[in-house]
Amino acid sequence: MTVALAMAEVLRLGWVQCDLVWEDVEANITRVERLLSGAEAAVWVLPEMWSTGFSMDLTSAEPEGGPAWQAMRRWAEAKNALFIGSVKVQAEGQAHNRAYFVFPDGQYTFYDKRHLFRMAGEHRYFVPGQKAVTVEWQGWRLAVQICYDLRFPVWSARRPGYDYDVLIYVANWPSVRHAHWSRLLPARAIENQAYVLGVNRLGRDGQGYLYQGGSALWSPKGELLLHSGEAEGAFVGLLSYTELVAYRRDFPFAQDADDFQILLPPPSGYPQRPSP
Repeated sequence: MTVALAMAEVLRLGWVQCDLVWEDVEANITRVERLLSGAEAAVWVLPEMWSTGFSMDLTSAEPEGGPAWQAMRRWAEAKNALFIGSVKVQAEGQAHNRAYFVFPDGQYTFYDKRHLFRMAGEHRYFVPGQKAVTVEWQGWRLAVQICYDLRFPVWSARRPGYDYDVLIYVANWPSVRHAHWSRLLPARAIENQAYVLGVNRLGRDGQGYLYQGGSALWSPKGELLLHSGEAEGAFVGLLSYTELVAYRRDFPFAQDADDFQILLPPPSGYPQRPSP
């Protein structure tokens, strides 16, 4: 999806790192709105299932255009920014872990999580996504993936029909595996010669799992540009398009990449049926 705007040499990329109130949509909307107050960026990114936490309870899954989407739409218009974040959604009799791209004029598209986290039973409740998605904003090409997708580098690889300048991961990535998070994010930046942003949550969820944040922005060279640590707040990093293009030009290893095809249908063992 493309929304035509003049090219921005420097992209102000913002994100919110915070605790999430378990299964309380209105409380999470209020918290995010408070943290966004006074902060300015061209793009804002929220964590995975930011309105509920990573819950398999489908009673809190909202319909298309539900309250979490409406909040993103309102913020996008008020801040004249692109908003990205994942929400539990029920659509056409199926449940999706759906990352929305919401533009200031009300246009939107979405990416449905491809790799469902079977260790939490996510594959029993949600339907996996069928396509990788990119959007264009201020001349920058952005892609989003969701949490467990981070472990599958073939799916995230830049390729014909799926090229991007910024790869964004929204997540509920627990502390027990935080070392994997901190290593895989820069790996994706290096192998794809792209800026990579990972946005994680804080606090303890309704299942007792602890999250330590660690949201971070990485350069195409694998350099750490900004790290949120364990602080709650809104953070903004600056991305240089000139530096990105120069690095890809001066070290063009992508020209030697293997040609491959992503295989569909979904990974083995995922249900293709209406969710219970």
